[in-house]
Amino acid sequence: AVVSTQSTGGKVFALLARRAKRRVLEDGNNVVNVVDLKESPVMSVASVLNVIKEGSAVRTSGQTSANAHSSRSHAVFQMILRNPRGKLHGKFSFIDLAGNERGADTSSANRATRIEGAEINKSLLALKECIRAMSMNATHIPFRTE
Repeated sequence: AVVSTQSTGGKVFALLARRAKRRVLEDGNNVVNVVDLKESPVMSVASVLNVIKEGSAVRTSGQTSANAHSSRSHAVFQMILRNPRGKLHGKFSFIDLAGNERGADTSSANRATRIEGAEINKSLLALKECIRAMSMNATHIPFRTE
């Protein structure tokens, strides 16, 4: 089975559910979950590729002064492997990060594009801090910047 999401502007959307907005919550075991994210069954390489195309087609993108077709969101594509009885065997996560925004590249952009670029940079900084904390075996992983 597979799932595909995108994160943009501090919100999470299910790409395989026509970009339906989803909530992200932490459960009692400190595990972060996307609420109501449905798994799509796949049985072949062709069906996996079709799901990737479907998710990519609805992913947020736009034009910047640095790139004519720029992803404006972070995307996660996850393959979930289960044994025949449905028990989780493993997960593969493929993550495509939105590109960082240089101030010089956005100076001529409209206000909305500059705010979007600032949000992308803020989320990339949060990711960097998570990676830093995990590499130092920290007891707290700061997955939020607020």
